[in-house]
Formats: sequence, C-alpha cells, structure tokens
Amino acid sequence: MILMQINQLTKQFGAETILNQIKLEIKSYDRIAIVGRNGAGKSTLLKIMSGLMSYDEGEIHRPKEVTLGYLDQHSGLETHLSIWDEMLEVFKPLIKEEKHLRQLEEKMGDPDLLENPKQYEQLLRQYDQRQIDFKAKGGYQYEADIRSVLHGLNFHDYDFNTPIHELSGGQKTRLALGKLLLSKPDVLILDEPTNHLDIDTLTWLEGFLNNYQGAVVIVSHDRYFLDKTVNIVYELSRHQSKKFIGNYTSYLEQKALNYEQEQKAFEKQQDEIKKLEDFVQRNIARASTTKRAQSKRKKLEKMERLDAPKGDEAKATFQFDIEKRSGNDVLKVNQLSYRFSDSEQPVFENLSFHVNRGDRIALVGPNGVGKTTLLKTIIGDYHATSGDIKMGTNVQIGYYDQEQAKLHSNKSVLMELWDDYPHINEKDIRTILGNFLFSGEDVLKSVYSLSGGEKARLALSKLMMQKANLLILDEPTNHLDLDSKEVLEAALINYPGTIVFVSHDRYFINEIATQVLEQVEDQMTVYLGDYDYYVEKKQEMKEIAALEEPQIEEKDISDAKVNFHEEKQRKQEERKRQRRIEEIEQAIQDKEQQFEENEALLCEPDIFQDHKKSLELTEENNQLTQDIETLMEEWEHLQLSLPTD
Repeated sequence: MILMQINQLTKQFGAETILNQIKLEIKSYDRIAIVGRNGAGKSTLLKIMSGLMSYDEGEIHRPKEVTLGYLDQHSGLETHLSIWDEMLEVFKPLIKEEKHLRQLEEKMGDPDLLENPKQYEQLLRQYDQRQIDFKAKGGYQYEADIRSVLHGLNFHDYDFNTPIHELSGGQKTRLALGKLLLSKPDVLILDEPTNHLDIDTLTWLEGFLNNYQGAVVIVSHDRYFLDKTVNIVYELSRHQSKKFIGNYTSYLEQKALNYEQEQKAFEKQQDEIKKLEDFVQRNIARASTTKRAQSKRKKLEKMERLDAPKGDEAKATFQFDIEKRSGNDVLKVNQLSYRFSDSEQPVFENLSFHVNRGDRIALVGPNGVGKTTLLKTIIGDYHATSGDIKMGTNVQIGYYDQEQAKLHSNKSVLMELWDDYPHINEKDIRTILGNFLFSGEDVLKSVYSLSGGEKARLALSKLMMQKANLLILDEPTNHLDLDSKEVLEAALINYPGTIVFVSHDRYFINEIATQVLEQVEDQMTVYLGDYDYYVEKKQEMKEIAALEEPQIEEKDISDAKVNFHEEKQRKQEERKRQRRIEEIEQAIQDKEQQFEENEALLCEPDIFQDHKKSLELTEENNQLTQDIETLMEEWEHLQLSLPTD
C-alpha cells in the first residue's frame, strides 16, 4: 500500500531554491533514509512531509486514514508531568475506553435491564465489539509497552514518578522519541533520532525499528545505524532527489558505479561527436563525399547529447599534522577520581589506563558514566578529586569540545581563527577557512549565527592549526554530515600523532580506533581492536562467564558452598517463576476461550430470551475479564523479574 507520494515538490526560501521537483514514495514497511549535505534540505523535506511546513509547487498524496509521527532533531518534552504520566498520554483513548468498558459492565449487571431484552441485547453487542477493539489496540498491554520502551531508552534505573522538567535536555529528547515510538503511527518520520543515544540504546533502537509494523523515514548521519535499519536511500543533492535501493553502503557503491558508467557514456559520446564533426568538416565541401557529410551532420543534429556527469559537491579538505614528536609514553592515568562536590557521589573513581605514542583509543560506555568529565579532567578544565595524571615528554594536547564552548560567539568566523594566529596573513586564513567550506562572505558571519555543522567545521579548523601531537576529541562527528565525516576520518587515519576520543558513531570507531577502552563506573577495560572486535569480544566473554558460572573454585570451599547454594536457590526461584508464567499463560488462554464461548452462547436465541441465563453468562464474563487483567498484571511483573540475558 502506498502511504505517501510526493510529486514534483518545490520549496523556496525567498529567492533561494531549497528543493526542486522532488519525487518520493513511501509504501508499507519501507525503511527509507534521506541523505545529503548539511543544508541540502533534508529537515525541510521532513517538515513538509509532516505537514509542519508549506511548499511552493508540486503535490503530496496521502490517504486520510494514514497517521504520521514526526520527531524533530531539536525536540524535547517540556512538561511538569512525571515520566510515567507523560507516556500514558499516548494511551488516553485506550484509558478512556477502559473506563467505558467498566461502565458497560456495571450496566449489564443491573437487574432492571433484564426487563428490556432489546436494550440488553444492544448493550451486550456493543460491549462485545468494544472489548474486541480494545484488545486489538493493545488495551491489555500498553503498560508493558511503556516499560519496554523506557527500559530500551535507558530509563530503567529512573523513578518513573520523576518530573520531566527536572531532567537534562538529552533525557527529554529521548523521552520525546519514546513517546513517539509508543504512538505507533503508520509513517514514523525521524530527524536525527540517534542524537543523545549511547551505543546500547542505539542497538536497541535498531532492533525496535527493524520490527516496527509501519514505514520509517530517517535522516541520520550515523552510517552504521543506516546500514542496520534502511533498505531505500533518497539522496538530496543540488536541490533534487535520486532513489537508490539498498542500505547506505549499497547506496555508496551504486552511486560510484553510476558515476563511472555515466562518465564512460559521456566520454564515448564525446569521442563519437568529435569524429562526426571532423568528418563533416573535412568532407562537406567535396562533391564525392558531401552527401555522406550531410548525413553525418543530420545525425549530429538529432543526437541527444549527454551532460557531463556531476561529481560530488565540494567537500571540506584538511589534514592534521604535528609540530614535534612526543615521547613513547604519552599519558598515564592512575587511580583517578572526580566528584563535582563533597556532598555528591563521584562521577568516576579509581580509573587507570596508559596511552602510548601512536595509539588510537576510543573511549566508550553508557551515558552518564563520566566520559566527557574524564576528558576535561585530563586536559585540566576540571581538577581531579584524587589520583594523578602524568603527561609524557613533548606532549602537546589539542582538544575538540562537542559543545564548541571554546568558540567566541561574538566574533566573526574570520576573526575566530585569525585572532589565534595573527602572524598569518588574511589571504592564508581565508584559504584555510575555504578548505573547511567557508568561502566569500561566509567568513564574515558571526559565530553565534552558525549551524551546528558549521561550528564543528570551524572548531576543526582551529584544531588543525594547533599541530598538536595528542588529539583528545569529544564526539567529533556530532553535527557533521556524512561527507564531512569521511573527510575527518581520512585526516585522522593519516594523522601521525596519538588520539583519544569519545564517540557513539560505531562506523567512525571502526575506522579510527586501534583500541577500545570501556568505562563502566569505577573500572576500565581495554579491548585491543576496533568496535566490531569489542562487540565480538564482549559477547565471547559473556558466553565464557555463563559456562563457568556453575563451577566451584577449590581455593575457597566455604565461599564456594555458599555461592553454590545461592545459585541453586536463584535457579530454583527462576524455574518457579517460569512455571508460574506458563501456568498464567495457560489460565489466560482458558479464560479467553471460556469468554468467547459465553459470548457465542449469548448470541443464541434460546439463551438470549432466558434473562436469568443471560445475566449469569454476562456476570461470568465480567468476572473473567477481571481475572484476565489480574493475571496479565502478574505475568508482566514476573516477566520483568526474569534475567534479560
């Protein structure tokens, strides 16, 4: 089924054309990525699709019954409601319907109603149909759905009664995403949904979207995420769109192949045109060959000439270099702890690791574990509570701040760089900025007015000029479009110094990292490889731990016996819960079957006319409904108490 069709859509802002004759189609279960440079019009297109922005020309067809859900990349919930109550807002119609069903049940239990068989029959049929609809819409599982989504979005350790206005901006954005996912629209439109998500949450979201029962349209700069979730890619380039079948990697391969084929076809035609023109020029005046020359000229006139294929749009071009080489020992962190105040819990404590020259270390871990705080402690912005940090010989640090807090908002782009390097002439500063796609009047823009992507490129230009031999990077790919990420990767791959970086971009980690350093509370674990190796090793370690779990070490028999009995007791309780779950599932199935049989009996004339029997069956069904709800609550509680692995 076609859920939305866009034909020849055009959008202008003043005299500037943003989108021109865009064509796009969304069918049931499509997984679509919209890709393109920052400023290509991706977010604009999503807003137009969602009905939040007008367009100048073209058509958008969408059946009336098709529902849309849109997540803006800058959205976040602003409310004084608690986490749980805000999620319940999605299910207001179901909660209202649940109250109506209870009211109908009370009415059906009224003995006076039996005096009016027609009214009773009408009420019974109404109740039956509404209950079927209620169940089909998830009336008996919406609370379990809320818990599942909040758990997946890393709110499992939170009190669900926490008021949302007390949360951080990133947490509010995650809750906005969760609320949208719970609403289950036919078309889910997501603009940068991976912002503020750690790696575990990203993995959960990939699984959720892959199993989603509607269509999904995504704008994202996370290539790993796109490869896992989409099967169609629309590229926005030079104000127009082009469709590719497959994930993001497939799109890149097809795009390169198409360009190669178009270039060969263009060159072949140019060779043919040149030969025909040469023949005409040499033979048009000769009587013996003029007819052939005229024929060739007609062929040239009728030929549909191919345009030279347009390559990629201009990319940022830069490379990182070093002023001098550091010693072999670059950085030693020993038993490092940090807390913001004496009254607060430590952000992290007793962390130790060692960085050698040439290392490329990716620092990973869940949100809130203190990765950014650790980087700021290393560069001296924060003072450690305890422990020590030792820098090696000739180490020069270059730091990239994900918030670009070190940029001066009141300066122009030109002066932001030139003030740091006043000995370089203006022409060379402009050339450097041009390499980061700031050209002409762009360099006179105020830093305050720049987009996130432009600020990121400006911060990278300042970092490049430092020529530091130790780069400490906090989320360097945030705000960068896919092309800029590729340029940054290439620059870092060829960088001769040492890199320590925090990133949630798994593709970027795979390209850059030679080690993954996992930070979890008060522990650092080193994995000597890229992200894929890290995931594989963690899974392997989990499987080994599971195999070794029942084994008893001989070195401490008394502790082993205690652990054995505790493990035995835990497993007994787990089996007991599992048996109870199976019993509940069977009981629910039996009661639902009994309910349906009663409903069928109530439709039979003999039963229907027997008011006493009808009342008995109705009351039995009311009791069955309550029993099923009670059993469902117990089932959900037991499911949540089972181990997740």
